[in-house]
Amino acid sequence: MPEYDWSKEPKNRLSRWQLLQAITQEFWRRWSLEYLNTLQQRQKWLTDTRPIGVGDVVLIREDGYPPLHWPLGRVTAVHPGADSVVRVVTVQRANGRQFKRAAVKLCRLPVDP
Repeated sequence: MPEYDWSKEPKNRLSRWQLLQAITQEFWRRWSLEYLNTLQQRQKWLTDTRPIGVGDVVLIREDGYPPLHWPLGRVTAVHPGADSVVRVVTVQRANGRQFKRAAVKLCRLPVDP
């Protein structure tokens, strides 16, 4: 069941809990629009970035879910195309389940080894 969007309500009509919910929703909305977009690769614009590789920790973008609920995963295999560009990778989640996912649906997290 989706959460009610409190950010559209006038601030003077909200209780403290509702106000905190509105602030939280606004934070996650801005975080997903502003910060996560900087983590995703734009091959057309940035040519000097390292492509997604085996062992990278990624945030898996799930359509229809808020960013707080997006799962983490680790890349276990890359599948380059005929032009040697990685567009599909195999990702393993914490529960051990592996699946293939488009590289554009992943955000590589800046994790120090």
